Amino acid sequence: MAKAIELKLKEGDNAPEFAAMTNTGEQLALADLKGKPVVLYFYPKDDTPGCTKQACGIRDSYADFRKVGAVVLGVSPDPVKSHVKFINKFELPFTLLADEDKAIANAYGVWGEKSFMGRKYMGNHRVTFLIDAKGRIAKIWSAVKPETHAQEVLAALSEL
Repeated sequence: MAKAIELKLKEGDNAPEFAAMTNTGEQLALADLKGKPVVLYFYPKDDTPGCTKQACGIRDSYADFRKVGAVVLGVSPDPVKSHVKFINKFELPFTLLADEDKAIANAYGVWGEKSFMGRKYMGNHRVTFLIDAKGRIAKIWSAVKPETHAQEVLAALSEL
């Protein structure tokens, strides 16, 4: 289980607005999605083991996300070209946002120091925000287990 990070945003806060380039090369803003629940999940890097497990778990449950009207957005600092390869390789049916300048990650407080095998570096922490139809943060997962995460998010969506 990943170690939870301390976040400034809390459940009940308004979700910070953002706009970013999608894997299709179009600009998407959070404001475009008002009226729908949004699953905004931050992950470190395309096509890495944990990120792939998490994305494929969401892919495998995607019909259930659609049934409840949720929009799923994955966010990493990877460029659009990398997202396109990741989506094609694993047949991901949801949108990935290219946050190359880390503006979204910084707004949500998920960009920070990490360590792996004794090496410290900067990157996205694996954190998911469930944003309700009114643009408020309904739930935050700051310690995500990639294998079971999709089911946890679906359970929370059913309570909205």
